[in-house]
Amino acid sequence: MNIAVKIYVAGIVQGVGFRPFIYNIAKRNKLVGQIYNNSKGVIIEAEGEKINVDKLIFAIKNEAPPLASIRELETEFINSTGLNDFFIKESKLAEDKLTLISPDISVCDDCLEELKNPEDRRFEYPFINCTNCGPRYTIIKDVPYDRPQTTMNVFQMCPECKKEYENPDNRRFHAQPIACKKCGPTLMLKDNKGKIISSENLIKKAVSLIKQGFILAIKGLGGYHLACDAQNTIAVRNLRKRKLRIDKPFAVMIPSIEWLDKLCIYTPKEKELLTDIRRPIVLIKRKKDCPVAVDVAPQNNYIGLMLPYTPLHKLIMESYNVPLVMTSANISEEPIAYQDDDAFERLKNIADYFLIHDREVYIRCDDSVAAVLGNKKTILRRARGYVPTPVELPFNVEKQVLAVGAHLKNTFCFLKNKYAFISHHIGDLENLPTMKSFKQGILHFKKIFDLNPELIVHDLHPDYLSTKYALDKKDCNKVAVQHHHAHIVSCMVENNLNEKVIGVAFDGTGLGTDGNIWGGEFLIADYFSFERFAHFEYFALPGGELAIKQPWRTAYSILYKLYNFNNGEISKERFDFLKDKNYEIVSRMLEKNINSPLTSAAGRLFDAVSALCDIRTEVNYEAQAAIELQMIADEKEKGSYKFDIINNNETNKVSFAKMISGIINDLKSDIPKSKISAKFHNTIARVILETAKLIHKQRGINKVILSGGVFQNSLLCDKTLTLLKKNNFEVFTHSNVPPNDGGISLGQAVIGYFKHFKNQRY
Repeated sequence: MNIAVKIYVAGIVQGVGFRPFIYNIAKRNKLVGQIYNNSKGVIIEAEGEKINVDKLIFAIKNEAPPLASIRELETEFINSTGLNDFFIKESKLAEDKLTLISPDISVCDDCLEELKNPEDRRFEYPFINCTNCGPRYTIIKDVPYDRPQTTMNVFQMCPECKKEYENPDNRRFHAQPIACKKCGPTLMLKDNKGKIISSENLIKKAVSLIKQGFILAIKGLGGYHLACDAQNTIAVRNLRKRKLRIDKPFAVMIPSIEWLDKLCIYTPKEKELLTDIRRPIVLIKRKKDCPVAVDVAPQNNYIGLMLPYTPLHKLIMESYNVPLVMTSANISEEPIAYQDDDAFERLKNIADYFLIHDREVYIRCDDSVAAVLGNKKTILRRARGYVPTPVELPFNVEKQVLAVGAHLKNTFCFLKNKYAFISHHIGDLENLPTMKSFKQGILHFKKIFDLNPELIVHDLHPDYLSTKYALDKKDCNKVAVQHHHAHIVSCMVENNLNEKVIGVAFDGTGLGTDGNIWGGEFLIADYFSFERFAHFEYFALPGGELAIKQPWRTAYSILYKLYNFNNGEISKERFDFLKDKNYEIVSRMLEKNINSPLTSAAGRLFDAVSALCDIRTEVNYEAQAAIELQMIADEKEKGSYKFDIINNNETNKVSFAKMISGIINDLKSDIPKSKISAKFHNTIARVILETAKLIHKQRGINKVILSGGVFQNSLLCDKTLTLLKKNNFEVFTHSNVPPNDGGISLGQAVIGYFKHFKNQRY
């Protein structure tokens, strides 16, 4: 019995070998018809024996190419196609376009074999790719995903490439970035004055320059990297000085997975994450005798490692066979350089040489960063390899929404149909270049996903540049969302939860509904609203933002409040962290309440304890004090400090007066700081448990969400999960959405949608 069907497939089905996959199955099963892309997905018209049509549908569901992701599949019976063979047709446009686009994917094993084969025509060609790998998101200008809509449109295929491109049996059939030495992108090496460096082998020449201690700017998939020998302390220090990056860790690219044993102590899950086809930077504990220069990650037990993910990287690493620093090419806090002219202008005083190519990067995209937290993969910076794959929502939205995210680690997020499209990592919105990148990203997403939001959602803080962007938009509804509520909801959405939960939101900064700075929060929350059940007791930040950069001020503030000290009494305590500090001015600020906003932030408490222990009194990057406090902790220590949960009728507050006194007594008794750090972490984990138990007792809620940047602390995360699970709580953490402010936009979008468009709870 012959039948004819039309099959609509949505998901990541363009640029991933889906059409040749369908073509070959159709031919094998003697089906006639056609397949074509449109700006919503893929349309298949197939006619033949019913059993063979069923085989085609089964294959779509169960045997799709590795990079494909089937999100929707619909079939309908149609009249005979009238065709006598099966064809791959030109792409067609649809009125409502929603094509899911593949992220950039690391070079595949088949291409690597050809790269190493002297008999292959693409031997050592640094832009080798096929349908299963290579650039996608960073070269696409518009959908449908065809070569004219990418930055490869300027390269005319040679006859050999064109033959492969048009052959459905070839691995490069309709591989839009297809290229070879004859017709594709080419390398060029220049010095920082713009002079072209000639060489028969530019990669070997570039490697020889790195060996001599020079710093190279290398153009990659989503922008430029700055590279130097990771074992050369002088080169690493020069890079730090030029890049204005005093202490913040650099990422390291290793030549092969075999290097992992030489550098790190790792778990199977960390190795699995490192070798994932998305190739994120993975934070892994370094060995004591690790040969990578200490200056790569000062005062840090972890290194951010990644494997080569482009053929260019692979050729460089195999030629050198030594770990390289491979960090984003920018001056600290600016967005990554990705356009050639801009890169030369911004990097000429940092890089000695530039290894570049003539394939345009259309949209900048940093490397993703991940870690294993609580024995679970967690994305800390979502970018290359993961974006623009959407997060699937546990509900369908009838109206489109744009959420503009937080001030730090900014991302934006669009809601459309059943998807949340979270942007690549934008960065901290503290300068015009980053704000420009933010606006460009929004316009790009609007174009490629056909987005026209009816609602813009923003943070409560009126001075955030993202908030100002939202408020400046005319003829569009706006909703403000509290920062920590957004943290909790982002994790709820990721874990498919749609009920009231215990939300533990710990971070460094977020404006609260009372006008104070929140960050040590215990919320009872759902998509619509939240109740602040408990929070860390407020303390002052003398100097406001300055106290964040100088944690000794916060430590002093806590002592001042705890003991109601005057200057003389504090000085008599002879705290090491106050040596050479002008604390008399801070004392007067606290006494007269001058520029000393109140905070409940867990991140600031971690900073204060780090300063109190004289571990880090001033920071050069976000969370440095807390990170260095964690790094020294004795993980075998089981002790903790006392604390109080005080009910003051409206909300509960956690008082750490007894904990601070305990820390001071331990310092006076010369207890090792490693033990003090561990006891502090144990105390915070116990606070979470006891507060959760209190909520459970009063409200009967058993599901706990952990969100916020503080839960990137692996020690705290592991201890908290262990305690909560032992006490029979269901605990949910992040995986594909960052727990830090990079995940805020998702929570904002969902809360805004429900508050504005939904009149009743579902």
